[in-house]
Formats: sequence, C-alpha cells, structure tokens
Amino acid sequence: MASLTEYKKKRKFDKTPEPGPTKKHTRTRRLYVIQKHRATALHYDFRLEVDGVLKSWAVPKGPSLDPKVKRLAMQVEDHPVDYAKFEGVIPEGEYGGGTVMVWDYGTYKPEETDDVEASLRKGELKFTLDGEKLKGSWVLVRTRGGRQWLLIKHRDYYTTEEDVTELAPVSILTRRSLAEIAEDEGGDIKKAATGDPKKIPRRTGVKRRKKGAKAKVWHSNRAS
Repeated sequence: MASLTEYKKKRKFDKTPEPGPTKKHTRTRRLYVIQKHRATALHYDFRLEVDGVLKSWAVPKGPSLDPKVKRLAMQVEDHPVDYAKFEGVIPEGEYGGGTVMVWDYGTYKPEETDDVEASLRKGELKFTLDGEKLKGSWVLVRTRGGRQWLLIKHRDYYTTEEDVTELAPVSILTRRSLAEIAEDEGGDIKKAATGDPKKIPRRTGVKRRKKGAKAKVWHSNRAS
C-alpha cells in the first residue's frame, strides 16, 4: 500500500522547502513527472501517480528513447503528489541536498491493466506517456533485489537514438538550466553546473527571485 512514512522520516520540513507528506490525487489520477536532480550525483527522478502518491525511481543516466537501451531505475520512497511541482534547492546537509528541476511533466496511461499497484507488485508495468518531452509506450520491469528495475522505451513513432537529455536539457516550467535554478534559489552554482550539458539555451528572460520565493508552476494537472 502506498505510504509516505519513509518520505517523512528522511526530511526535516523546517529546513527543506520540499512539500509535506500529504496524500492526495490529481483530477486524472495519472500524473507523470521527471525531476532532474543534482545531489551527490546527477540523476533523474521518474515518478508516476498511484493511489494518492508518486511512485518513484531514480534513473542515474536519465531516460532513453532508444528501445535497445535499458536504463537502470532504482525504486525509492513514495513522494507526495505535490512534489511534482517542486523546483528549487534542497539545502546542503539535508537528505537529497542539491538542485532540483522539473524536467518533464504530463500524464500517463497504463497498458493492459486497470490496476497499476498490482502490476507493480508483480514487477512489470507497461504504460504510455504524454509529457512535453517524453511520449509513447514504455515499460518498467523489476529485475532483482526488489528495488532494482529497468526503464525501457517500446518501439513506436517516438523512438530515436538521439539523447533526449541533451536535446532538451532545461526546465519544462521555467526554461532554466540547473545552474540557473541554483543561482536564482541560493544554491551551489558550480555543483549544479556539472549536471548541465555543455550547450544550453540562453536565459529567456525568467526573472530572478529572491531566495526562498516559490517557483512558478504549470497548473494544467493541479492536485485536488
């Protein structure tokens, strides 16, 4: 059963700007988000809304649109649905300390099942993504040890051998790079910059906010 107990245990909410452990759901109940996270190492947090929480996997190399490429996805604790809106800086010394970007956002549709929770317990979930950057058919397959999965793209119209993380490196919400988010939110710019590709778009006029100010978010799939 989905639970936010582990999420709550790992965080001090008087020190981190991350949302609290509240279960809720969106109108579609099928929110999907990927957050690019430069903590100790760069990784991409892949999240699917299931039973009022975001089931979450850390994907070290990010998603691939090439069906021949199987990406390691380590399952981590469930996150609250409100986490899908979070873009900013987790303070150094706190769990997951570093810069977080909302890299992609949208909805998903399970394939061949109406019970996502049951499919995950069995160790295989097929689904279709309808995000801004990722679309089409995918599968999550558990391999061993319980937490270790593979994220694989199915062959379809959206298949390509090009690296989507290089082609589309910036925030879907604010068009900022990791370094720009760190700069705006009072984080470690140099550390965050190591998670950015060599060539990124110029700043597009996003106003810099004072430290502690909340990021502007996309509300097309607001939680209710």
